[in-house]
Amino acid sequence: MLRRFPSATLLSLTPVFIITFFAMTTLQARDYNVREFGATGDGQTIDSGAINRAIETASAAGGGTVRLPAGTYLSYSVRLKSNITLHLEPGAILVAAEPPPAEAGGGYDPYEPNEWGDLHQYQDFGHSHWRNSLIWGEHLENIAITGQGLIRGDGLNRGRASHPGTANKSIALKLCRNVILRDFSMLMTGHFSVLATGVDNLTIDNLKIDTNRDGLDIDSCRHVRISNCTVNTLNDDAIVLKTSYALGFLRPTENVTITNCQVSGYDPGSLLAGTFTRESVRAPDRDGPTGRIKLGTESNGDFRNITISNCVFDRSRGIAIESVDGAVIEDIAISNITLRDISNAALFLIIGNRARGPAGTPVGAIRRVSIDNLVASSADARFPIIINGLPDHPVEDVRLNGVHIVKSGGLTLDEVRRQPSHLVNSFFLRSQSKDTTGPAASGPRADIHAVPERPAAYPEPSMFGLLPASALYARHAKNLLLRDITVTYASPDERIPVVLQDVKRAVFRSVNIQRAPGQPFALLRDTTDFTARDCPGFADVEEAASQDKTLQ
Repeated sequence: MLRRFPSATLLSLTPVFIITFFAMTTLQARDYNVREFGATGDGQTIDSGAINRAIETASAAGGGTVRLPAGTYLSYSVRLKSNITLHLEPGAILVAAEPPPAEAGGGYDPYEPNEWGDLHQYQDFGHSHWRNSLIWGEHLENIAITGQGLIRGDGLNRGRASHPGTANKSIALKLCRNVILRDFSMLMTGHFSVLATGVDNLTIDNLKIDTNRDGLDIDSCRHVRISNCTVNTLNDDAIVLKTSYALGFLRPTENVTITNCQVSGYDPGSLLAGTFTRESVRAPDRDGPTGRIKLGTESNGDFRNITISNCVFDRSRGIAIESVDGAVIEDIAISNITLRDISNAALFLIIGNRARGPAGTPVGAIRRVSIDNLVASSADARFPIIINGLPDHPVEDVRLNGVHIVKSGGLTLDEVRRQPSHLVNSFFLRSQSKDTTGPAASGPRADIHAVPERPAAYPEPSMFGLLPASALYARHAKNLLLRDITVTYASPDERIPVVLQDVKRAVFRSVNIQRAPGQPFALLRDTTDFTARDCPGFADVEEAASQDKTLQ
């Protein structure tokens, strides 16, 4: 209530004090405590009705901050409005309630009908719907979710949520602008912790996410800043940029910065618990822990002007840049990255032709990618750095500078030779003959360097099986520059360190790869304009054209 001052007192106050006083009282009037709208915070009562009443009241007044004080708030769908901040105070826990029985009705908001005909089939169900979520908003502006509270996704579905009353996302935003997500934590938050689609001017700062599916999914968004976030996702991607047909039209993901973040694949729940346990060894695709930063796999629209800097990866997959549905990915700068206990390739750049889109979806492109100051240790021996385009669609203008990798090593040429010649994604244990999903009748590879193309396969480093290179495998690439590169092995690896196939212009400067005495340095197949300078243990060389040449 506004305190009444005698008029004489008001007249004696300075103008600055009067302005400050009324600004403070106005701010207080624009705070809305959900308890005053009937929320109990007792962990037993469904409080979403009260939360939504507070949001609607604040919206009718022109906007304001809706506060959840300390307590446990069971909730179904919370509907954001423009000019609203949802603030979770310390000790506040917003819990996605278990959906009611189907026959009882109610529960979460139903997913909206798809407006775009067949376009819904080109991305997962969860990407095409936003309202079947714990918190959702569409066509909004000037919104925020803040505070030091916790969002818990107990009742959310980890896959599709197509049954009435069910939900599979914690936060879903569609075609919004001027959005801030800051300071709160999220635990076991459904298929998506945050799904932002077509959101412009998005700031995500200081979130702690510990879940068993996707962390941050940024789809067709522009002007995005992700900073100071810690995301643990054993079974899926931690921070992933996408460009899908979810909006019914293509929209680029562009002008994105990801900085000062940590991603990992510890056991779900162990990040926020502070135990960081590592009992689970596989993601659902049967590869190792995921928890990475990725561009793709949904890649219908373009990606451009993106930086990733000062990030830490632990017990996860490496950086992946994937154009498999027609996207042009260009002007990407990655710097100051550390990776430890990496379960596949530290770097994976691929152009594929999955063409998950309308008829006539073209082959995409990857060009102008700069990677500086990357350090990796305990990297899985099976996976070199992989740069793989398609015939007549090379990965172009990739620059690696200051990359230092320590690999476990220990693989033999016989292990590469014995694997079936046609492999699909699988968790390639050392005893591969006991754990492969490829047809055993296909027999071993007659030529261990003849790696299948597999353009339509789901893109993962394991899609090619065991590669013939231990440090770098580049195929269908153009203008490749490596400078100040070091690769060492805990145990000797019999494979050739570098295999280049259909590479046009590759320059190696100060590339230092550990080798056994007499072990070749590189194999060049259908490669033109190869130059190596100042590479320890390897003489300077210029090769104008090499059809099938081993360099010592």
